Amino acid sequence: MGIFSFFSKDKKEKLDHGLEKTKSSLFDKINKALVGKSTVDDDFLDQLEEILVTSDVGIETTLKIIDRLQKRVAADKYINTSELNKLLKDEIAKLFDESGLYENAFESEKSTKPYVIMVVGVNGVGKTTTIGKLAHQFKSTGRNVVLGAGDTFRAAAVQQLKIWGERNGVHVVEHGMNTDPASVAFDAVKYATENNCDIVIIDTAGRLHNRVDLMNELGKIKRVMSKIIPNAPHEVLLVLDASTGQNAFEQAKQFTAATEVNALALTKLDGTAKGGVVIGIADLFKIPVKYIGVGEGIEDLQLFNKHEFVDSLFNSN
Repeated sequence: MGIFSFFSKDKKEKLDHGLEKTKSSLFDKINKALVGKSTVDDDFLDQLEEILVTSDVGIETTLKIIDRLQKRVAADKYINTSELNKLLKDEIAKLFDESGLYENAFESEKSTKPYVIMVVGVNGVGKTTTIGKLAHQFKSTGRNVVLGAGDTFRAAAVQQLKIWGERNGVHVVEHGMNTDPASVAFDAVKYATENNCDIVIIDTAGRLHNRVDLMNELGKIKRVMSKIIPNAPHEVLLVLDASTGQNAFEQAKQFTAATEVNALALTKLDGTAKGGVVIGIADLFKIPVKYIGVGEGIEDLQLFNKHEFVDSLFNSN
């Protein structure tokens, strides 16, 4: 069974545990709103709207969910409270479908060599740690991985990536602190091409300074890599900290404006009751959530699967 399989008991248990705070918060509020009610009525839907917004699902996505539930209630005339969870599960699963969620995330990685991933995100979201965990899991599936230490402005960022490289037994291309990130990316892609590597993961500076500066810097990194591999990077992975809630929405807005993000990683779900942000961001930005972090362990970065996520979220055990 593959390293990212969601159907192993261990990974399912970790997912359930990682979403525990979100589940407890969300369903405690829903259950309180349902006290004394036998049907899903307008009063309850008003309360549900507030519950979803305060769970960081986001206003636009919440209104979409409520509107769809209202239409279901109107069409069916009578919906009892025991049916509510199933309706919510159905509507949230549909939102993930509409976001263009990856069903088989590794097909492109298998068919393109070397497959280049540029990782972006602000400092503190777990960007470099995510890269280290990805390197471990890619290598565990037999892939030859090289890392590019392109976050050359943050103190200790290069050293942190080198430690991950040593831990995973993968090569790290680095030029040290305060050097040109684009040059690092160029050399990392060149090394991967010359050494028959499967995966290249490029770290980038986690600064949300000026959007124009950010766009120029990321654009330069992409341009120099494309001199070696025309379509590189194949994946621009935005890492967001789920525990920051609405802040994660703003970061997604900034980075999607600055570069062509085509995959998301949501970290630190295990430490927050704001797991609803996964639903809202996928829906609002129509970018697939590819990975979620449900713990600190090296195996706790999981390939996102909408069925497992929604089932776990609504699992009352």
